[in-house]
Amino acid sequence: MRRALRSAPVDAIALTDGRRTITYGSLVPLLEEEIKWLRASGAQRHALLADNGVPWALADLALHLGGVLSVPLPGSFTAAQMTHALDDAGIDALLVDDADRARAMLPDWRCDGIAPVSGLVCFRREIDALRRVTAPLGTSKVTYTSGSTSAPKGVCLSAESLEAIAGSVADATRDLVVERHLCILPLATLLENVAGLYAPLLRGATCVVPSTGETGMSYSGLDPQRLLAMISRQSPSSLILVPELLQLLVTAAERGWQVPRSLQFVAVGGAVVSQGLLARAEAVGIPVFEGYGLSECASVVCLNRPGARRPGTVGRPLPHVRVRIDESGQVHVAGNAMLGYLGDTETPRSGEIATGDLGEFDAEGYLRLAGRSGNRFITSFGRNVSPEWIEAEISQRLGGKPVLAHGEARPYVVALIGASGNDADDAAVERAVAAANAALPDYAQVRRWMRAPEPFSPANGLLTANGRLRRAAIHARYAALLDELYREALAS
Repeated sequence: MRRALRSAPVDAIALTDGRRTITYGSLVPLLEEEIKWLRASGAQRHALLADNGVPWALADLALHLGGVLSVPLPGSFTAAQMTHALDDAGIDALLVDDADRARAMLPDWRCDGIAPVSGLVCFRREIDALRRVTAPLGTSKVTYTSGSTSAPKGVCLSAESLEAIAGSVADATRDLVVERHLCILPLATLLENVAGLYAPLLRGATCVVPSTGETGMSYSGLDPQRLLAMISRQSPSSLILVPELLQLLVTAAERGWQVPRSLQFVAVGGAVVSQGLLARAEAVGIPVFEGYGLSECASVVCLNRPGARRPGTVGRPLPHVRVRIDESGQVHVAGNAMLGYLGDTETPRSGEIATGDLGEFDAEGYLRLAGRSGNRFITSFGRNVSPEWIEAEISQRLGGKPVLAHGEARPYVVALIGASGNDADDAAVERAVAAANAALPDYAQVRRWMRAPEPFSPANGLLTANGRLRRAAIHARYAALLDELYREALAS
């Protein structure tokens, strides 16, 4: 990566957040200064907890290029999850942009100065090296999965695997003039970190990294008007979105919002995207390219790209990986596998990851996903159903709001709507369910639905940071409600 950063035009802008701008000519010297400071601190493992911005990007790049083990912490983590990650990874230095938050959260840590380039505040503690969990040899970054438990797992990744992804994504857009990428998702999200920061820098593009408050993407809630205004103002060449954000842009464009002419590549991943939403995006001129990846493979595995795009699929595998489908329909990925889970010394590493995702290749090598093998349920009539299919059909008719479909060992499918009445009133939900049912076979149609007592969100632990359902948490919290949907029907 150093070579790519040095080869870009020195006056070209590498990073900007509206308050600070860094050119390519000054970037490497600044990073070298930050690396020198990081090494001199004596800390072995650093965590990074900061909002999107130039400081986050500078600190992360310095940790990456300096070969210092790092852990980006999502702002959506609860205090308990933060503490778990810090202790689990044996972190002895924490870089933050909010010193007061760090003092309140970690009263036993001491303030240990300010990073000279990023300007982030460093907090330190002493770690018993003998009790620290050993990370696999070559671990550069530990990313914590946003799974269904309160104690997420640390996925250990090498610098080589991260740069392999970034290089493949950069090459996939080589035929486009991608001059300006706007980071919308939190940079602590591995996808935005690798494909939204590293990949554009490899191409000599500008990474625009405004704070989540400025983009309307704060963890406390989404501000659609602020997000749309930011996109219009920045005129990006590329964006990375989750389906809910794509839904927002499509609906806004249908109501008169002007899609920037500069926009050439909108990568969408994280969950199933309905065919109807893809068709609507194309109709309003949003260039959507679906992709697929997972933390255990350092992010992106497959991607639609210019000249090789098939809507409804997640594209073909990128050059750095090999993908196969086993006899049960599960997707396996080799070629860029993680080094292991932090602290897991029992699981042998074969170099191939069983993803838990179901899928199939078409005749031309495009991968079509069919949901998670662990999410698939079997109705009491013996029909196999992937809930993501149903959820996508309803969600795209509710402005991308989250929906949980359920039906394991039950006679029919029910849905729990994770949106407030302000987001979609009961009549709107009824219309959305009816329209979705018209597109679904009878065994997958939703017979009854109920609104959850509170909207699903990362803040209450029912969604991951990138918008995926925490199914186990929802089932556990609302088991009685789901049961009630069946009892009411049997009693009537």
